[in-house]
Amino acid sequence: MHTTQITDTILMVRPANFGYNIETAGNNAFQTNDKSLSGKEINTRAQAEFDAFVATLREAGVVVIVVEDSNTPLKHDAVFPNNWFSTHEDGSVITYPMYAPMRRLERREDVVAQLIKDFGFDKHIRLEKRELSERFLEGTGSMILDRDNRIVYACRSIRTDEGLLDEFALWMGFEKVLFESYDMNGLPIYHTNVMMALGTNFCVICLDTITDAVQRREVTDMLTQTGKDIVSITREQMKAFAGNMLQVQGANEQTYLAMSSQAYNSLNSEQIEQLKLHTNLLHSPLDTIESYGGGSARCMMAEVFKKA
Repeated sequence: MHTTQITDTILMVRPANFGYNIETAGNNAFQTNDKSLSGKEINTRAQAEFDAFVATLREAGVVVIVVEDSNTPLKHDAVFPNNWFSTHEDGSVITYPMYAPMRRLERREDVVAQLIKDFGFDKHIRLEKRELSERFLEGTGSMILDRDNRIVYACRSIRTDEGLLDEFALWMGFEKVLFESYDMNGLPIYHTNVMMALGTNFCVICLDTITDAVQRREVTDMLTQTGKDIVSITREQMKAFAGNMLQVQGANEQTYLAMSSQAYNSLNSEQIEQLKLHTNLLHSPLDTIESYGGGSARCMMAEVFKKA
């Protein structure tokens, strides 16, 4: 079965100054700062977690392009590149408008130029000017793409502007499924990719966060119609980043669902068995990155879809 849903090539950015970002903490309830570690200790631990995760992915046969984060300007969240760019089989690279001013510094022309050179992308769609009008759309953090069925799933938040989502859907020929999603404290979920992960024939999703029954039915109906086996997770499991996973292609046509060890350990045996029917599971400890950065495995992996 040919699928354009997953890729064997991902780009990851090794952090130079990873740390707690006060600019994003206001609407990212997954971030914590217990002040028990110095900035240097946090960064050192994050780098060690990053390196171990890259090694785990490469061992499975995933092609990982590692880009070194530049020391200046300071970018605490550079380890999460999936928010600032995405690549598509039609030959386009899209760069996105980011909510936090510090995160806007993560967009790198040299990285885009290298992708264009190495993979033959021939269109660069720049959405970053929308920051001037305070409109944001943070890549595959904001949007969960069903590339095979041309559907984009997104939960509305300050970082996911509906008008920009409409523009994306129009250019790329995707149908939009927009919904509201709330955490245990009734706060809007900041990125769709913490409550939902889409594989070739399954979907890990925290349906409890979609409190509107009509919207929840619309999402489940669309997933069912497109042949996705729904693996439902709880809000507690979502808090452990069990929604922040990415299916990737490894060696010998094997597929892997990559996640953090915290996410894996939060799953129950039934969920693990359900997922194993569809793919292999792969995990690595990302505790420091999750705690201080409020993002996990999926956020760290920017997929490279080669031009068809």
